[in-house]
Amino acid sequence: MNKRTSKREKAQEGRELEDRCWEYLKPVLEELHRKVDRRLVKTLLDLVLVILMHRHRTSGLVLSELGDHLLGGERGPAGVKRIASLIHSVKWKSSLIVNYLWKCADEKVKALREQQEAIYVIWDESVLEKSESLQAEGLCAVRSAKAARLKRIKPGYFNPPGGRPIFVPGFNWLQLLVTGRKGTPMLAHLCWWTTRGEQASQKRVEEGKILRKVAKLWGRKVIHIWDRGFAGSPWTTLALDHRLRFIVRWNIRYHLVGPDGRKQEGWKIARGKRSWQYRLVWDARRRCYRKTGIIAFPVHLPEDDRLLFLVVSRPGYGRKPWYLLTTQPVHTSQQAWQIVFAYARRWQIEMSLRFTKSEMAFESPRLLHWESRMKFLLIASLAYAFLLSLLPLTNFLFRLLSTFCHRTGKWSQEISAPLYRLRLAISRLWLTFRPHSLPSLDSG
Repeated sequence: MNKRTSKREKAQEGRELEDRCWEYLKPVLEELHRKVDRRLVKTLLDLVLVILMHRHRTSGLVLSELGDHLLGGERGPAGVKRIASLIHSVKWKSSLIVNYLWKCADEKVKALREQQEAIYVIWDESVLEKSESLQAEGLCAVRSAKAARLKRIKPGYFNPPGGRPIFVPGFNWLQLLVTGRKGTPMLAHLCWWTTRGEQASQKRVEEGKILRKVAKLWGRKVIHIWDRGFAGSPWTTLALDHRLRFIVRWNIRYHLVGPDGRKQEGWKIARGKRSWQYRLVWDARRRCYRKTGIIAFPVHLPEDDRLLFLVVSRPGYGRKPWYLLTTQPVHTSQQAWQIVFAYARRWQIEMSLRFTKSEMAFESPRLLHWESRMKFLLIASLAYAFLLSLLPLTNFLFRLLSTFCHRTGKWSQEISAPLYRLRLAISRLWLTFRPHSLPSLDSG
């Protein structure tokens, strides 16, 4: 009797999770229903469920694999045809999903403003590598991040690899998250662009489009956080022209005009100056405390007289300082620490990119046409955004993880990997108790 009750409760959790997914996707499904047949609308919902169920790093978004999960057995090719009909349909565009993500991010901004929380929009660039592909539309040369990791020097191993960076076929990637000082981030936007073919564009052109959109949408309500890839006078001047608030990690070799009026490299402005204050700051990446010093200076760009502040965070011996250029006024050590902790939130987007590449298998799709690939990746992005939406539901989350992804051992209990465990738990749950929305599998 207890086993039957337990099984019934697990099936109920599966239905509850399916209902949550339907509620999250409801605006997208309703908008899509105005453009296409209702069968394609149902296929979109089924595809998101199947993407969450099928975990595989190298073939997680391969149509033949998803088609097998959708219908199973000999009906697998029919499942592939259903998915292909959805993503190749000319009656809807990828902008439908892009606009929905912007709408969700706008609601997140409004919620944080009601709570009087600081709002951060975190930007980051990456690449989607297709090293074995040659025929896909829009492929361009991208700098391989995988090759850079493999070439990194490992202590104790001889003949470390060297040479110039390795470039492979792929696509450029831009992603934005909205978050507060704490809590779960919200996926605001992600897009891919290329430097070749009919869709050819340039880095600053694509980023400039997004900058103008967020400036019009949120203005000075949010603080933008950029890494060193965005550092430089052209981008900073563009942000100042749109009257945006931002924090950017400055390249130490780029010039600024310091308090003494001299134009010099950023690191020289802080050279020989004592820190205002020291704190023990927790390094979440390496799981240790670091004695960190802080100091700030009023500066401006060589070509622009508008006032900025350079905040220098010194994490101690063996670690490189952060040189953070910001529009926020910094006159006290408390204001300087707020800038440093705000920039530390940028690690959220690094984990997001890692999760989408590894756990969500964003580099695995095998599609030739540009628009079809964008639709497919954005549908997978909906699955990722749905996972993020579940993180604040702590009671439901803990119950789900304890049942379908229980972990023992000190390391497993201390490590912070909620999304990975959540994806695994959902996969196990729905593989055991198949969602009612999905067609029944062919028993033969």
